[in-house]
Amino acid sequence: MAEEIQTNDERAMRRAKRQALLDAGIDPYPIASTVTAHVDELVDAYAALEPGEMGPEDAVYHLAGRIRAYRGHGKLLFVDLQDHTGQIQLFCRVNNLGDDMWDLAKSLDVGDIIEAWGAVTRTKRGELSIMVQGVRLLAKSLRPLPEKFHGLSDREMRYRQRYVDLIMNPEVKDTFVKRSRIISAIRRYMEAQGYLEVETPILQETLGGANARPFTTHFNVLDQDCYLRIATELHLKRCLVGGMERVFELGRQFRNEGMDLTHNPEFTSMEAYCAYSDLQGMKELTEGLFHACAAALGKGDKIIYQGQKVNLTSPWRSAPMHELVSEVLGEEVSIDTPVEHLRELMDAHELEWDASWGAGKLVFELYDELVEKTLVNPTFVCDYPVEVSPLAKRKADDPRLTDRFELVVCGKEYANAFSELNDPVDQEDRFAAQVAAKAAGDDEAMEYDYDYVRALEYGMPPAGGIGYGVDRMIMLFCDQPAIRDVLLFPHLRPERRQDAPKANDEAGNAADASGKLDAGITRDEAFELLRKYNKDDFHIRHAQTLEGLMRYYAQQYDPENVEFWGIVGLLHDLDWEEWPDPEQHTIKTAELLAEAGANPELARAIQTHASFINDELPAPEHKMECVLWACDELSGLIQAAVLMRPSKSVMDFSVKSLRKKYKDKRFAAGCDRAQIAKGAELNNMELGELFASVIEAMKAIDADLQ
Repeated sequence: MAEEIQTNDERAMRRAKRQALLDAGIDPYPIASTVTAHVDELVDAYAALEPGEMGPEDAVYHLAGRIRAYRGHGKLLFVDLQDHTGQIQLFCRVNNLGDDMWDLAKSLDVGDIIEAWGAVTRTKRGELSIMVQGVRLLAKSLRPLPEKFHGLSDREMRYRQRYVDLIMNPEVKDTFVKRSRIISAIRRYMEAQGYLEVETPILQETLGGANARPFTTHFNVLDQDCYLRIATELHLKRCLVGGMERVFELGRQFRNEGMDLTHNPEFTSMEAYCAYSDLQGMKELTEGLFHACAAALGKGDKIIYQGQKVNLTSPWRSAPMHELVSEVLGEEVSIDTPVEHLRELMDAHELEWDASWGAGKLVFELYDELVEKTLVNPTFVCDYPVEVSPLAKRKADDPRLTDRFELVVCGKEYANAFSELNDPVDQEDRFAAQVAAKAAGDDEAMEYDYDYVRALEYGMPPAGGIGYGVDRMIMLFCDQPAIRDVLLFPHLRPERRQDAPKANDEAGNAADASGKLDAGITRDEAFELLRKYNKDDFHIRHAQTLEGLMRYYAQQYDPENVEFWGIVGLLHDLDWEEWPDPEQHTIKTAELLAEAGANPELARAIQTHASFINDELPAPEHKMECVLWACDELSGLIQAAVLMRPSKSVMDFSVKSLRKKYKDKRFAAGCDRAQIAKGAELNNMELGELFASVIEAMKAIDADLQ
C-alpha cells in the first residue's frame, strides 16, 4: 500500500510538470521528431575512440529514446538514453544548452521519451557518450517505471503489463525479436521447398480438422452462426484437390479450452500438405525446418532447453511406439502382447487401466506415462494404434496401426503428421461417427463437412500432411518454459483488485487496524459446528482437506490470517449434507454462522464459492475467495483420481495423470470442469500450473490428514 501511495504521489508530480510545460507553451507530446542514428550504429562507428577523446565536432547525431537513468551534479547532468538497439549516456552541460534548454533538461524524469543531439565523445572512464547540444521532450511519462519489475516473479503483472516488461527486461524483448526471426525463417524455408503459402478462412461455418471445443460467433449480415477455426486442415486439402500440390498456412488457431504451460486458447500453428508425398517426406521436411529455425538464431545442431542438451543433428531417430515402450520396460511388447500381460505391466508401474482397453490402448498408455517424458533428442514416434488415432489412415501391412508420427523433443509434442485420408466413402463414414459422438454429448467432436466430402469425390492425390505447434517451437529455440512467455499479449481475465478483505464497520469488526481478520469463532467451535451438521466421513474429510489447503495457501499469500482462511475452508460446505439444494447452498450456512456468533465476513467469503450456481451470491474478489474456488472442486477430482491408483496415495500422483482424468468427462462426472477452469482463471494461473500447485499442496498436508 505504501508503494501504491508513493506511485500516486509521483504521478501527481509528473502531471504537474506536464501542466507547467503546457503553461509555458511547450508541447510535451509534439508530432514530429528527428532521428539520424541509433545507439548500436554509434557503438560500432566509434569503437576505436580512446578514453578522453572527442569525435568530430561537426558530426552531430540526433537520437531518440527513453530515459532509463538520470543523475544531476550541479551544472552537469548524466542521462542514460535507451533506444531499440541499446543504451548510451548523454553528457549535458549548462554552458552547452543555454538556460531554457537546461531548465527543460532538469525537469525530465526517468521514463520520459526525448530527442537529444550532439557529437560523440568517450569519457575518461571509457564510456561512450553524446556531448549534448540540444534536447527536446517527445513524450512526458506520467507513470514512473517500477523499480522491482526486473526479475519480477508475479507473472500475471508481467503478462498484463507487457509494455513495461519489454522496457525493464531486455531478455524479454530479445525473445520476441527471436520469435519474429523464426516466423520469417519458417516462411523462407517452406517457399524454398516449393510450398505455396495460402490463406484460408478464420470464420468457418463447419467445425472440422481437429477434435476441439470451438469459439462461436455470429455473422450478422448472413444471420449465420460461425466458428473461429480450430485447424486449417480441411481447407488446405481442398487446395490439393484443386491441383495445388504443395501448400502451407502459418496462422492463428482458436480452441476454447484450458491453458497450461504448453497450451493457449489462441495459438499459432503451421500446417503443410504435399501431394504424392508420404510420412518420410514429412520427416525430411521437419528436420530441415528445425535446422532453418536454429540457423536463423545463429544456433547450430546443439541447443539447450531448460537445462537439457538437445542434439538436432540429422538423421533423427524414427521408431515405432512399441519399440520405445519395450526399451523402457526392458522386455519386448507390442500390439500382439496379451492384454492380461499388458495389464500386469500397468499394475507393476502403478498405472491405472480400464477393462475396456485393448492392447493398442494399453501400449499407448505405457508410452504416454513412461516413455514420452524420457525422449530428449528429436524422435519421430510412429505406428500409433488405431484405438488412439481413429481418424488416421491405417497402415497397409497392419490395419491395427496408423500411418502417423508425432515428433517429440524434451518430452513434448512438436508436430503431428499423417498419410492423409483421401477415400471419400471412408471419410463420409468417419464424419458420420463424429456426428453421432457430438449427439451423444462430445462437444469436441467434428461436424459433417458435406463440401469437403464432395471435394474428395472429385479426387485428392495421396499426400503427406503435418501440423506444427509454432509457439512450442519458439519456446524450444528461445529456451522459454511457458507458452505465455512467447506470446506478446497472452489472454488474461479482466483485471480486478486482489486486496485483502476490507475491514467491516464497528458493528462487525472483521479486521483490526493491522489487517488481521477475526472469524468470530474459534477453530474448535467451527469443527463442532461442522460435526453437528455433517455425519458422513467423506464430507468431514473433504472439509478438513479444504481447511489444510486454505492454511497452506494462506502461509503464502496472507500469513497473518492463516486461522481465518482455515476456518473458511473447514466450513465451506457446512450446509451441504442436510440441505443439498445447489441453489440454496451456503445460504443456510450464513444463517448457522450468524447463530453461532461468527463474523459476517466469514459467511461472505464462504458464499463466494457458490456464486457460479446462484447469481445473487457475492462473486470472488479477494485472494482468499479465489483460492477457495480453485481448491474446492479440483481437490475433489484429485481425491477421486488418487483412490483409483494402486497406492491410494497422493504422494505418487502426477500432473499428467490428473490431466487425463480432467479430460475424461466420464470420470468423476460430478466434478465441474468449467468451475475448475474458472478457478485457474481467477488465480491468474494456467490450468497446468493450478494442477501442479494443488497437487503439491495436497502432498504437503497429506500427513496432517492421516
